Formats: sequence, C-alpha cells, structure tokens
Amino acid sequence: MAAPLAGSHAAPAIPPTSTAGVDATVLICTYNRGRYLARTLDSLASMPADPGFSWNVLVVDNNSDDDTRAVVEARVAAFPVPLRYLFEPRQGKSNALNTGMSVAAAAVIVFTDDDVEVGPGWIAAAVRPLLERRDIDYTGGPVRPIWSGPRPAWLDERGNLGGTIAVKDHGPAPFVFEAERKTPLGVNMAVRRSLIERIGGFRPDLGRNGKALLGQEQAEFFYRSREAGARGLYVPEMVLDHVVPASRLTRNYFRRWWYWKGVSHARVHEIHGRTELGIDTRTVPRLLGIPRFVYGNVLRNFAEWVGAWVRPNAARRAEHWLSLAYYAGYCREIWWPTTLGRDAAVQKPGRRSSSESPALP
Repeated sequence: MAAPLAGSHAAPAIPPTSTAGVDATVLICTYNRGRYLARTLDSLASMPADPGFSWNVLVVDNNSDDDTRAVVEARVAAFPVPLRYLFEPRQGKSNALNTGMSVAAAAVIVFTDDDVEVGPGWIAAAVRPLLERRDIDYTGGPVRPIWSGPRPAWLDERGNLGGTIAVKDHGPAPFVFEAERKTPLGVNMAVRRSLIERIGGFRPDLGRNGKALLGQEQAEFFYRSREAGARGLYVPEMVLDHVVPASRLTRNYFRRWWYWKGVSHARVHEIHGRTELGIDTRTVPRLLGIPRFVYGNVLRNFAEWVGAWVRPNAARRAEHWLSLAYYAGYCREIWWPTTLGRDAAVQKPGRRSSSESPALP
C-alpha cells in the first residue's frame, strides 16, 4: 500500500462503490437557486441521451428552503437519463460534494454548478478521454461568461481575475494541466472516481460555507492529486457557459474574494508545507512569522499598482490591487488564524435529515 499523502489525513474518505453503476454521473450541488437550477437541468436535458456511454444526473440540495426539490421532481419523468435528488443538511458546498461523490456509483464524476448552460457535445467531450485513455485521471474545459450585468471596464476575465467569477478559457489547444501548472475550474471538470477514492474528497474547512468567501477546496484537492501522480487533460471542446451575477461584478466582491483566497491559500500551504510553485513553507526564511517571499511579492505588486496609475491601465491596476488584498488575507491567517469553516458540519434546526426523495429513480 502506498504511503499516506501529505495533508490527506483530513480529507473525507470516499468509499468504493459496491455496484458497477453507470459510466458517468453529472453532480450538481445547489443552495436556494431553484430558478437557475431549472435552466441548468433543461440545458442538460438537451444533450443526447446516448452519447456512446451511460450517464445520469445527481442534484444535491444543500439545505435549501426554496423550490429546489420541486424543480427537480417536475423534470424527473421526462428527463432523458435518470435524474436523482439528494438532501444534505450540513451546510457547506464541500459537504454537499462529498455526499454526492459517496452516493454516485459511476466510473467518472462530472462536476458542474446550478447556473450553467451546456451544448450537446459537452458531456461526451468531458467523459470520453477518461473512458478511452488510461493515462488521464481528470478533464477540464473552458468556461464562458453569461453576464447578468455590465462588465466593469477594469475586469479582464482572460487574465488572473477570471477565476474570481469562475470564468476561464485557456484557448483552442489541449494540454496536460500539470505541465502548465494549471488546474480546471470546479464548475467544469470530470474526475475518475478511482482517483477520488484514492485521495479522498473535499475538505469542508476550506470550502464555501455561508456568506464568507472561504474557498480553494478544489485547489487543495489537486495538490493531493499531483502527489498521487495524477494527470489531467484540458479539453477545448468541453465548453459551457456560466452565469455571472451582477452582484459579483463589483470591486467590493472582488476585494473580498481575493482576501479570502489569501486566507485559504495560507491554510493550504500550512497543510501541505509548500506553495503551488513548490516553495517549501516549512523551511523558507520568515520575518515576523511571514515567509520572506510574501514581502517581495507585496512590494512588487505595490510598485506595479503605482505604475498602472502612471501609465493608465485599469485592468492591470485592479489585478495588482487585488493581489495586495490576497496577501492581506494570507498574512492575517498566519498571524490570527480564523476558525471560520474549520467546523463546517452545520445543520439548520428543524430541517429533515439527509435522504433521497422516494419518488425519484
């Protein structure tokens, strides 16, 4: 048996399935987004029922109190593939994802969100590389924006800021994610269940829970996947469109997102003892407890931010300003570790326990 992976001790175990199941399960976790979910399910229903392999859809309702359940139930009978509903009362997207992965008896789990629109070839592009190749453990593809409000002049989604709103397009050529030091967006990726069983699920202490923008549970998942020797393929044809709410197109939202990204990355670096660029955070020189490389990056981003004022460039100015917000969160987590998200098993009082709808296949 292989030695335990660094940091994997806290990742929830996903037990092996006892049945053969299907080739692929599309997993959607949702919270009070019935209106968006209806459009997503209708989009999935437009794909060919038989793209050359078997598939189904699993919706995990993460403690919603809107019409989410009714939205799913209304579509079960006419849906072209089996559609299931599952209720997960523990608040937090990681909890919902882990519950869904534990239940999905499929060779491949395809992750997406409750506010996307897919084309007819999306699932085939996501799943076929994993069914036809043994050297690939996961896939990811482009995510295009559906703007719900005017795009700010300072926002260039093609650069580093695209991830803030879960939008990213790496171009028309496929590549191996590890070779380019990249990872797919969680809104559009497919992973072998066997890999998930090997390395565990998503850590709830790193996932979104409530209004705080704590995140990076998927980034930490791919730390472990790389340690396990897994390889992922970027598939340009695996494209979908993702709603960008107007409420997220503000400077305040971006500032908060990048601050909490810094908090999250500080946690991930503590867990794994290194950064995504391979810097060993256990041995790197520190000043006042902060790794020395942080000071250099802060000074560099501040200088670039000033330069973007001298040579007016709103997009570059925003990028460096948000990098400073990132390092503010990073330093805060080192100096004053937050407890937010470390106990994510929260259940609203009076809500029903986790169970499947008996009416759904």
